[in-house]
Amino acid sequence: MAKLLIVSNRLPVTVTKRGSSLKLQSSVGGLATGLDTFHKSHKSLWIGWPGYVAGKDATEKRIVKRKLAGKNCHAVFLSPYDVENYYHGFCNKVIWPLFHYFTEHAVYEKRFWKAYKRVNEQFCETVSAIAKPGDRIWIHDYQLMLLPKLLRQKNPNATIGFFLHIPFPSSEIFRLLPCRTEIIQGLLGADLIGFHTHDYVHHFAESTRRLLGYEYTLGQINTVQRKVMVDAFPMGIDYNRFNQANGNTYIHKETIRIRKRLGDRKIIVSIDRLDYTKGIAERLEAFDLFLEKNPEYKKKVTLILVAVPSRTGVEQYAALKKHVDELISRINGKYGDIGWVPIWYLYRLIPFDRLVPLYSIGDIALITPLRDGMNLIAKEYIASKPDATGVLILSEMAGAARELGEALIVNPNNKEQIAEAIKQALDMSSEEQIRRNTVMQKRLQRYSIERWAHDFMERLHHIKRVQADSHISKLTSSITRTLIRDYVKSKDRLILLDYDGTLTSFSENPDDARPDAEINKILRKLTSEQRNVLVIVSGRRRDTLDKWFNSQKINLIAEHGIWLKDQSQKWQLIERLENKWKAQIKPILDVFVDRTPGSFIEEKEYSLVWHYRKADPKLALIRSGELKETLRYHTGNLNLGVLDGNKVIEIKNSGINKGRAALKWIKSKKWDFVLAIGDDWTDEDVFSILPDGAYSIKVGYGVSEARYTVDDPPAVRKLLKAMIKGGNFRGLPNR
Repeated sequence: MAKLLIVSNRLPVTVTKRGSSLKLQSSVGGLATGLDTFHKSHKSLWIGWPGYVAGKDATEKRIVKRKLAGKNCHAVFLSPYDVENYYHGFCNKVIWPLFHYFTEHAVYEKRFWKAYKRVNEQFCETVSAIAKPGDRIWIHDYQLMLLPKLLRQKNPNATIGFFLHIPFPSSEIFRLLPCRTEIIQGLLGADLIGFHTHDYVHHFAESTRRLLGYEYTLGQINTVQRKVMVDAFPMGIDYNRFNQANGNTYIHKETIRIRKRLGDRKIIVSIDRLDYTKGIAERLEAFDLFLEKNPEYKKKVTLILVAVPSRTGVEQYAALKKHVDELISRINGKYGDIGWVPIWYLYRLIPFDRLVPLYSIGDIALITPLRDGMNLIAKEYIASKPDATGVLILSEMAGAARELGEALIVNPNNKEQIAEAIKQALDMSSEEQIRRNTVMQKRLQRYSIERWAHDFMERLHHIKRVQADSHISKLTSSITRTLIRDYVKSKDRLILLDYDGTLTSFSENPDDARPDAEINKILRKLTSEQRNVLVIVSGRRRDTLDKWFNSQKINLIAEHGIWLKDQSQKWQLIERLENKWKAQIKPILDVFVDRTPGSFIEEKEYSLVWHYRKADPKLALIRSGELKETLRYHTGNLNLGVLDGNKVIEIKNSGINKGRAALKWIKSKKWDFVLAIGDDWTDEDVFSILPDGAYSIKVGYGVSEARYTVDDPPAVRKLLKAMIKGGNFRGLPNR
């Protein structure tokens, strides 16, 4: 039976070793805590690191595996070196600060990146050994961003989802990462990529467009291989667990005990990991300002600050703790009195049965991170209020602010605004508190952790159906064998090949895509076979094709069908054409070149081409749309067509296309083998006029008239070399 594999850096349980005994305890953290409820209630296996650095003792590892198996968990064991360089290094010294906009804390070291790749590969081996056909693989968080692609390479048909639990930064921040392209490519190995907010979706889509040129349309990114869905799924909590917790006798007694000790003072609770992203120091300074501006609240309000120890061995965290300790001492010394200190400071982990009482007695929850992916503490506070009283003050930089709009939303860097929000919260009537919180509680109750996971899985199933519906058959090994067998036994063969995007990858500078030694060798061997007629069907200028292929016995089609050249003849126009229209259209293109840095015009004899591959992707998207609209208006009475190609827009005479030009050779005799390969929609005109039984292959992903598809130009070269070898197709991808 198909199962769900949850994959994350840490398991929901941690293995600890005391003396010679190994014990399990619950892991700390939003992901482990939040997702563990879903894991326990569903048929799933959780794969991850147990927080335990195992030695070489195989018996000890077997004991750990057996203990974890009872919790439906499977261990990935990491070496001390990898824990230091992968986890403490790349994850916490590069990705964490960069994705939270603390670029000054990022440390780029080659050994960190090597360890990150190695651990992701180790996870890949473990998951691949466990996963069976039909299983769903759900990968979590920034520690495993290379894993989706690695698994996809192992199993192209796998169902893979990925969810990022921290912010995805703007493209201007993300581009600082040296391995930025590898990270994006790694994530795009998933079928569905989830984020907490639409802001993060937009940032990811923008980085993908800038780095790889893939457009984000209607929630999907069309990569070379397939469609990838990208969407926002704000993570929920186990609402009932918090809302009904006061029914527990111990929790109820603990709540009464704390309240009795504090008396009738107003209580502000602030609970976070001690991390520089949480804005704890700024929060304390705002509380200091509040007490300074509102002396009437002295002895009437207490801030309970819980700071959970985090990454204690890292320099920035040690410095932060020292700074927080000093701030608390200063504020308590400045305002404190006998029987009252403004701040109760708890530097420790608070278990659930002591956490809920703090939420319950809190008249205010002060949650003001400088940057946070979601922040479940804000949701837990609201859920822990059965009577719907209390006020949540929440940073606009937390993902939860998109859902909890009824809270008092503040800028975490604006101390005056936070101080004013504290005053507003203390003065807010119970009726107003209940009105705001009731709305948020209903929302949190509806969108629980169960609903969050269910929605993600539903969208994962949906994108797999979309992929299947728009799928062109892959050129598998068995189809390749049939193609080569037909090629070998045929006597009259016609081979129609596009150039850019088919025989070679696109280049920012078109002149850089000239044929390399491998292409020339392939073409020479194909044309040396007397049974073959080879036609290059290109959008290139005829002088360029002459320069590249004149020494070989190749037939040529230039400028998308305007010019034709039989290998034994001179260039011929497909029909009598005019080019006087260029004087009217070129000034329009000149304007768009001026308005779009990086773009340029290529002028051919009977066409004009606006190239924008080197332009800023976001600006180019806007300008290309504007240009197409402008051209439609100006070309309406000129018998011109506007071709929207791969990062180019070409204007030429209507009715001229590659398919019409290719008919010269297709109709010249009765072929017993026809092969056409192309990558974009200009090649669809060729595919659509091929005779029955012809082999047509699209390079890349997308809807097509072609019968089959391959991933990229290297796959095309492998196919052609296999044909030349007469059936020896070893080395082709086994798909």
